Amino acid sequence: MQRTRSTAVARALGGACRASSHAAVQRRSMSQALLCVRQQQQGQHQQHRQQLHRSQRAPRVSSVSPGVSSRRHGSSSSSDASGELRKTTLYDFHVARGAKMVPFGGFYMPVQYDDLSVSQSHLFTRAHASLFDVGHMVQRVFRGPGAARFLERITPAAVSALPAYRSTLSAILKEDGSGGIVDDAIISRLGDGTYYVVTNAGCRDKDNAYLDREVARWNAELAPRGLEVTEERLDRGLIALQGPEAAAVLSPLVLGADEDGGALDLRGLLFGQLARARLRLPHKDGAAARSSPVLISRGGYTGEDGFEISVAADEAADVAEALLAAGGPERARLAGLGARDSLRLEAGMCLYGHDIDEATTPVEAGLAWIVPKERRGADAGYYGAEVIARQLVPASKGGQGVARRRVGLLVQGAPAREGADIVVRGGGGGGEEKVGVVTSGCPSPSLGKNIAMGYVKEGLHKVGTEVEVLVRGRPRKAVVAKMPFVPTKYWKGE
Repeated sequence: MQRTRSTAVARALGGACRASSHAAVQRRSMSQALLCVRQQQQGQHQQHRQQLHRSQRAPRVSSVSPGVSSRRHGSSSSSDASGELRKTTLYDFHVARGAKMVPFGGFYMPVQYDDLSVSQSHLFTRAHASLFDVGHMVQRVFRGPGAARFLERITPAAVSALPAYRSTLSAILKEDGSGGIVDDAIISRLGDGTYYVVTNAGCRDKDNAYLDREVARWNAELAPRGLEVTEERLDRGLIALQGPEAAAVLSPLVLGADEDGGALDLRGLLFGQLARARLRLPHKDGAAARSSPVLISRGGYTGEDGFEISVAADEAADVAEALLAAGGPERARLAGLGARDSLRLEAGMCLYGHDIDEATTPVEAGLAWIVPKERRGADAGYYGAEVIARQLVPASKGGQGVARRRVGLLVQGAPAREGADIVVRGGGGGGEEKVGVVTSGCPSPSLGKNIAMGYVKEGLHKVGTEVEVLVRGRPRKAVVAKMPFVPTKYWKGE
């Protein structure tokens, strides 16, 4: 039965192609995972590895001290009705390979593995390639003659102008017109009237409720005019292969999308593009030595070259095994949430519920670039267009501008964590003035410095501006820095 469902979904993909107030119990999943991540980034790797080896044969789920919670609203729980955490298609694969599992976005997820500390795994990704399980993310397909226009109502993306097999980062916006971000999302066009959208696991419940409501509203208004839209939530695995050697690891396994097709040349697949394919599974025999159709997207969350591969749920472990074998331990290893968090922060990428949320607009978040030129008017037709259009024009040029902006920070001394106040000193010996707050922070393994992301008052966002961050009540010197902290290495051709 599972194989039948997987084949049906694969055929659908082949034929066409990440709340403002959550309860405290819903916040704990994200908070626990991030606390574990950041504790391990503080040099406690050896102690953790010793503990891991003592319990290697049992699933490990970390715990954190009571009273530690997310400063902002965290991810909503994605557990089932009984409150149990869910498992991705690779759960047993992780446990068998010495993963330390933590609650994250309603799932059991690996935070690190026995063979490398978090910082070692981070640096391995920057030098070689790491395999991340991102199967907790929600994969959706929108279809129908109204699909593009529907997505253009709930996001600022120019979906109708998106070429086939191209993707764009966007934001699902609140229907109240405030411009607040319900979730961030990757939108990909697979064919006429078919769009593949990936959203965040931690926002699953509220996103599902939002989309159910909005699809029903759209169809009530516009289906009679021939603009019906449907949404399907896919039960598939999702694997990210990230790092400068990702293409070299994946290439020997990639076949054409058809049974008799030749190999797909990854050199022609650029950042932001997608392709249908099949994968060789050398450790399998006969017909099983080829996967069912997969969807390969070039991009990722680390700033490195890489791919995200949507696979049939019952083939995810085989694909992961084939990728690790193709690279060997010198070029490809498993990595968990610990490395993923520090990699994305070095790349200047937002984590929903921390760096962006329903009280934040794309302009405040430094994401104005996701609003294309043709959709920058107040009459663009998406939720919050009037607010965002005013914010896009600085007050000095007659617009509204914004009162705060997301910035990067280099922090001296102890690392700044989420919730730390950003302050400036008053002149003439005056006291300190709070001008912002840190939303993410960790030691950077690549730079050997403490980095952070946060929001500061408009006017203090320019690179080189000196501020202070209160770390455990003590002021630490900091300077506004350009993001990404580490240059991105996306593949855009020779």
